[in-house]
Amino acid sequence: MKQYEMEQYDVVVVGAGHAGCEAGLAAARMGAKTLVLSIQLDAVALMACNPAIGGTGKGQLVKEIDALGGEMGLVIDKTFIQSRMLNKSKGPAVHSPRAQADKRRYHEEMKSALERQAGLDLKQGEAVDLLFDDDRVQGVILRTGAIHRAKTVILATGTFLGGRVFMGESTYESGPCGFAPATALSKALRDRGLAIRRFKTGTPARALAQSLHFERMEEQKGDEEIIPFSYMNETVGENKASCWLTWTNAKTHEIIMKNLTRSSLYGGLIKGVGPRYCPSIEDKVNRFSDKERHQLFIEPEGLSTGEVYIQGMSTSMPEDIQRDFYRSIPGLEDAVFTRAGYSIEYDCIDPLFLYPNLEHKEIKGLFCAGQFNGSSGYEEAAAQGLMAGINAALKASDRAPFVLDRSEAYIGVLIDDLVTKGVEEPYRMMTARAEYRLMLRQDNADLRLTEKGYAIGLVSRERYETYLRAKAETETEVNRLRETAIKPEDAAELLSESGFMPLASGISLAELLKRPKIRYAALSTVDSYRPDISARVRERAEIQIKCEGYIKKQLLQIERFRKLENKRLPEDFDYFALDGIRLEAKQRLSRIKPISVGQASRISGVSPADVNVLLIYLKRGGLW
Repeated sequence: MKQYEMEQYDVVVVGAGHAGCEAGLAAARMGAKTLVLSIQLDAVALMACNPAIGGTGKGQLVKEIDALGGEMGLVIDKTFIQSRMLNKSKGPAVHSPRAQADKRRYHEEMKSALERQAGLDLKQGEAVDLLFDDDRVQGVILRTGAIHRAKTVILATGTFLGGRVFMGESTYESGPCGFAPATALSKALRDRGLAIRRFKTGTPARALAQSLHFERMEEQKGDEEIIPFSYMNETVGENKASCWLTWTNAKTHEIIMKNLTRSSLYGGLIKGVGPRYCPSIEDKVNRFSDKERHQLFIEPEGLSTGEVYIQGMSTSMPEDIQRDFYRSIPGLEDAVFTRAGYSIEYDCIDPLFLYPNLEHKEIKGLFCAGQFNGSSGYEEAAAQGLMAGINAALKASDRAPFVLDRSEAYIGVLIDDLVTKGVEEPYRMMTARAEYRLMLRQDNADLRLTEKGYAIGLVSRERYETYLRAKAETETEVNRLRETAIKPEDAAELLSESGFMPLASGISLAELLKRPKIRYAALSTVDSYRPDISARVRERAEIQIKCEGYIKKQLLQIERFRKLENKRLPEDFDYFALDGIRLEAKQRLSRIKPISVGQASRISGVSPADVNVLLIYLKRGGLW
């Protein structure tokens, strides 16, 4: 194959899924000349699995992407067909937005954003190898022979890299949704010595809505009050579709168990490790045999198609068995299927070989993001893509890395978990993974992150000014509630309705709001002045006041956390020279090369005693 030189770039992004799109946009918006490569332009921002954005923990990631100047929140606000806030019956720390998307429109809007972005070229082409100069990446080589030299390269290959599809006894090389896989690049990376592993994921069948009996299912409507994902939007329109809930049953489980060995998973064809928190239906039925039923959500894939997604029923069963067990479910008895479910294996990297800025430890200028790093989910991919794009642009212009810690963002939790603890299965974000989730709420991501995004040149002036207005309005309203006092008799009726005794003396609106069962909206009966502020500002003010005591406690915890995070470790530190630290800890510390004592303390196999020895040694050595 004859090779030839084409345009040079600061940043080349290999892959245009959710990670690649955010990476390319972030790099270009920061001034880097950027190329985004897609093996097929029809696969840009492809929703290969469920047609939705957000969810528990994931919604927080999307809000943070938006606060930093990313695109995912803006696109889902334009293309959602149903929106809900999950966990509303619980505290604000776990409130998580989720929206059903019109998946075709989502692809079109994201592709349009890439096409419109100054300094970014979007190109259909398959990268088959990387260019190197010793331990530094120099660019990419395409299947056509085209060479694009670059200062930095981002690998965001999703499930295309070495993709192989499984459906019962049938198995063949393929990317998701029938697109071609990237096999040559997979071999090239292995030949280069990268630590490649095999993971797998799956997707359920799609059926035609007009063939289903929705009257036999339970309707799931969206929220009346829709909370936008993007802080640039106050309102985003109305819900346009419903989802539907149904359940498996004893007949479903009988069909699956009778044919279990015909599953690619149980038949031994699949070798890759699958996601713990999104198992196939055959895995659910087999592992949780005590459960009489499993819930399924019927989700529309868009307004211009009759296809629906059967959430909760991914499978690697053959097509004939899929037809039988799907049709045993209430509402699906006469289902007409447009696409069979399947599992897909793909290649990914061991993220322990990455620094917290997502640069490879052994190959300078090579950044990695998304499912290539061992994560699952569109939101996790987009968050990593954003950070890889930021750091690739910073690297290309010889600027310091940008890293978020666990106390600043779910993005920080996600990346720290990947590069510090590693993964043995596809990683999924959940609120339970964040130690400081009361501070990392979905409502305040802009307050936490927009100034940081503005400082590195990613957040636009318009977005920054929007943030400043919202911040000022929130502070003004919180102060007003604290300073406005009401008489005991004025609050008597509200207190009685809420189950409280009358007051003996006056009280501020803030103190009144701190009481359980009393919400901000209820203050209208005693508040003579109601400012014209947005629902977002009202929500923030209420949370800040109601959770004030808990927030103060968490801030103290964060202060202690940051003391260890601020104790930096030299990259070339010789851990084997330390006495008093166990061999396992020395090996793991030397492999991961933590950037701080805090990161070192979270490495699996490093005990608190090992950390104490490290602290004593560093203090004696005068490194602090």
